[in-house]
Amino acid sequence: MRRVMFTYFTSDPSSKALCSPMLLSTFSHFSLFHMAANMYVLWSFSSSIVSLLGCEQFIAVYLSAGVISTFVSYVAKMATGRFEPSLGASGAIMTVLAAVCTKMPEAKLAIIFLPMFTFTAGSALKAIIAFDTAGLALGWRLFDHAAHLGGALFGMWYVTYGHELIWKNREPLVKAWHEMRTKNTGKGGGGRSN
Repeated sequence: MRRVMFTYFTSDPSSKALCSPMLLSTFSHFSLFHMAANMYVLWSFSSSIVSLLGCEQFIAVYLSAGVISTFVSYVAKMATGRFEPSLGASGAIMTVLAAVCTKMPEAKLAIIFLPMFTFTAGSALKAIIAFDTAGLALGWRLFDHAAHLGGALFGMWYVTYGHELIWKNREPLVKAWHEMRTKNTGKGGGGRSN
């Protein structure tokens, strides 16, 4: 098992998809209940995050968050010697939740089964981060606490700094990508030009 997880970090030229397990884990869940809980949270926060970022940027951030949170999970599991599967779906959901809570800290939230108790989004985010930090430090196996923390920290970073650094300055990257694809098409590569 250790060798399987480590191969995701190697640069074996014969491997065509080094990051595909991390990307695919963005859509993986432990159980039907896990998937239902994640989809409920995503549904609850989706309109807010799409309003903040737009549809295209949301998809890019969500997929990136799944890869980043799974990577953080892999690193934590290798450091502690625990080699369970990593499920990046929860980390990507945590990115969405953390991004919305960071941008709208005074928004009122409630738990589905306890709607009479409300709290601010900022307080909820602090509680979730404290819970996952304790879980990671104490070795709890209830959730993938490292993936949750990685996703939450990425979400907080992205809405605070990443949008300005990455999304608003994406034109040179898009142009470089287009030029690379055009060159590969001319050399008989599999790409197509637009």
